[in-house]
Amino acid sequence: MKFNNKNEDLTSLFGKEKDESFNFELISRYFRGKEKPSSCRIMSDRTCEDLNFDDLFMFIDRTSSKTGQQYLYDKLRTIPEKQDNENNERIISLMNDNVALRNDIQKQLSRLNKYDSYYIPALFQDSHLKTPRYFNLFRLLSVAGLGSLLMMFFNSAFFMVFFSLFLVNLIIHYWNKKNLNLYLSSVPQLLTLHSVAVKLYEKETFRTYAPELQESLSAINKLKKRMLFFRLESKLQGDLEAMFWGILELFKIAFLLEPILLFGVLKRLDKSRQEVGSLFKFVGHIDMLISIASLRAGSPTFCIPGIADKNVLSAKNVYHPLISDCVPNNIILSERSVLLTGSNMSGKTSFIRTIGINVLTGLTINTCFAESMTIPDACILSAIRISDDLLNDKSYYFEEVQTIKKMIDNGSTKQRHLFLLDEIFKGTNTLERIAAGKAVLSFLANNENMVFVSTHDIELADMLSEEFDLYHFSEVVSDGNIDFDYKLKPGKLKNRNAIRILEMNGYPEKIINEALKISQETILNSQ
Repeated sequence: MKFNNKNEDLTSLFGKEKDESFNFELISRYFRGKEKPSSCRIMSDRTCEDLNFDDLFMFIDRTSSKTGQQYLYDKLRTIPEKQDNENNERIISLMNDNVALRNDIQKQLSRLNKYDSYYIPALFQDSHLKTPRYFNLFRLLSVAGLGSLLMMFFNSAFFMVFFSLFLVNLIIHYWNKKNLNLYLSSVPQLLTLHSVAVKLYEKETFRTYAPELQESLSAINKLKKRMLFFRLESKLQGDLEAMFWGILELFKIAFLLEPILLFGVLKRLDKSRQEVGSLFKFVGHIDMLISIASLRAGSPTFCIPGIADKNVLSAKNVYHPLISDCVPNNIILSERSVLLTGSNMSGKTSFIRTIGINVLTGLTINTCFAESMTIPDACILSAIRISDDLLNDKSYYFEEVQTIKKMIDNGSTKQRHLFLLDEIFKGTNTLERIAAGKAVLSFLANNENMVFVSTHDIELADMLSEEFDLYHFSEVVSDGNIDFDYKLKPGKLKNRNAIRILEMNGYPEKIINEALKISQETILNSQ
């Protein structure tokens, strides 16, 4: 999102999606750099892939800064144990109502929208360069350089001493450039982060929200003067012709200022990781809340969900936010799971994803895409988009077995789960698929867990009718056309149209007749 100084431009962009590219390797840098406990409340890569998380993030992200973007990504992948929704909603409401204040804040945040801002988390997450054992030699050479320069005014013979020291320092100076370059992206942006945080902290609303931040601001403020040379150096690379920069470079070489300042700053930054992290979270959180306000302003329908500490889920006109003109659906569940039947393309998998996405956004950003919704406080695990892992020589079935085994292991814990499955065990034969599917789904639906699963196996629906609520999606085949209404209907699918669809697509009459005969015989034998 590009900003200029016109408030009307900021106002017109509010509520709209970004028109820019997304570098997820850098966007996810903060999330992947955090120390994360082994917890199902951290959204796995598998579940993210199943829910098309990257596309969802691009739709939700309305942040003004790279810092806010990284913070939002982390929040969407981490289901909180407890969310401070009251304070968050108060700020979101203020951002909606006070356009002038919001524009002012977005202008400040946009100062952190440069590509280099992605590297700020490295300052409090990554290991810094260690001070060399011979660091005191740098100080000695610096003092010797200054001393010989001063002595030149009294004895010209000291010119050769100064020149010799200059050559030695020149080698050390350019040896250190590779160390300095590691921080030319992050440290100047830390200065900007501090400046933005100071401006935001002047707002009474944010001071009340984070009263402890003053200590972090003061700690980083003590480092500002030492860090300024990083900003000068970063500008130097774009302005080598300027005489000022050339003179400054000679001055830094003569007295080894860069390595002395670099390792001095790194030592202090290493002790200030918590303070840098606090500034990052403070600025990122404010940007995220404005992004949520913008998301809601641009959504045709949204609601703040009720979050239940039990196994219930209800939704009125819930829809998938990434599907254009998505047909909304209603559902009410209490201590039950859901088994969906229906033909391909009828809407089963999209509905499962709709539930998963809305539970995720409800738990993380307190926003659901529905008229009203109540969701369980639960971890989300899925087995939707599974494929053969050819590089690791794994078959589709083996990959599916391992994924569902993780669900079984998690389902045995005290934590409540929402399990999302599409066509369970479709990588194996019908008889064993139904038998194994029934056993696994019965197991997963216990222990206050909730399961949403789709299947083509009507027999499986019959076996689970006492444990699962049965729903289906259906199509109408008539006059050579197939029409889908994408409406969720109670009960299992009764009409089977697969062979009729083959006929409509010009399959030979001999194939159609034989298929119908076998199908009818199979139905009679099963009765």
